[in-house]
Amino acid sequence: MWAKPVTLKGQHVTLAPLSPSHTPDLAEASADGNLSSLWYTSVPPPDAMPAEIARRLSLQETGSMLPFAILDAQGKAVGMTTYMNIDAANDRLEIGSTWYRKSVQRSGMNTECKYLMLRHAFETLGCIAVEFRTHRLNAQSRRAIERLGAQLDGILRDHMKMPNGTLRDTAVYSIISSEWPTIQAHLQHKMAR
Repeated sequence: MWAKPVTLKGQHVTLAPLSPSHTPDLAEASADGNLSSLWYTSVPPPDAMPAEIARRLSLQETGSMLPFAILDAQGKAVGMTTYMNIDAANDRLEIGSTWYRKSVQRSGMNTECKYLMLRHAFETLGCIAVEFRTHRLNAQSRRAIERLGAQLDGILRDHMKMPNGTLRDTAVYSIISSEWPTIQAHLQHKMAR
């Protein structure tokens, strides 16, 4: 397996390999802001958290996903993120399926989380590119991806069916390895403020 479970530790956030032990914290996190009611993204409701963790862990066993619990400075799980669509043959992956409890959104936690994941992807795994995908209409997510310095590659129209039956246009962004030194300096500057 190319991307193996690993703990990524920053100053304010830790990304820990996802496990069933994170279920209570993540169920509480999902309830904070009723995140499962958002139509343009997929956050499991609290009672579906065990199944979602099991789903992500089964994808990890196939080598297509590496899921993390996002832990705050006190060690409490406040969200999830993943390396997904892992393509070891081409040294690329996607960072996605990320969500945070409402009370920590826009706190700077996402910047540090993505910095840790990007650094590991480019400097340890040797990725040539890292992708980000989101619903075309998810303005908050698109702004966050753009603040990282990722470039819009394009829009995949009618790309997938959403749980509510609508069709999702997917905005695809990426950072390539030659951009990483500049993006790294940018993110370090943002986190130092």
